[in-house]
Amino acid sequence: MNASGFKNASRRQASFGTHRLSLADRFGTWLSCRAIYKDIAERDNLIVLEIGCGYSARNLLAIENHAIKLVGVDFNLSEEVKMHPKFLCLECPAEEAIERLYGQKFDLIMLISVLEHLHNPVNILQSCRTLLNPKGILLINVPTWLGKSFLEYAAFSLKLSPKEEMDDHKMYYDKRDLWPILIKSGFLPSNIKMHYHKFHLNLFASISNRAL
Repeated sequence: MNASGFKNASRRQASFGTHRLSLADRFGTWLSCRAIYKDIAERDNLIVLEIGCGYSARNLLAIENHAIKLVGVDFNLSEEVKMHPKFLCLECPAEEAIERLYGQKFDLIMLISVLEHLHNPVNILQSCRTLLNPKGILLINVPTWLGKSFLEYAAFSLKLSPKEEMDDHKMYYDKRDLWPILIKSGFLPSNIKMHYHKFHLNLFASISNRAL
């Protein structure tokens, strides 16, 4: 699998949550975990991949009872995560992780607050489709254009979240923005479900990999 399309995808070199999370960030993470759990509550024995899982891999740990294997990808991961018996930790950029995972299959792949940091999101979405089992699902969370103003005000003016996170954003998404790139990545319209959450500041998508 050629990962050249990911080159220079992000200026970030540290995982989200490497430093202490603000109250706003912790609340946002909790809301994301709730949205994820709704999609996997009836599933068990999952093999799960999260690209951009964050330093503490909070989303993966929240669903560990439903999984037999958890693969977390980010620049750096906590020692607690590395020692977890279900975890495979890949401390590297997304492009390197995709190459190392080539040929493996996952029941669930998560891109939570990741696409907005990428210049070429279609490349990673196409790779995720290849890595998904035929009945697998891809879960995506992205900030909306409405969320842009709130997020930037919180980061730049109120200092409630890292300025570097917002400065690394390449895009914001509403349904009309996310849907076309999912189709371009090879997913079928009938397999795409999207809804706004976090007070309309974020868009959450659940995409299955079922064939026609």
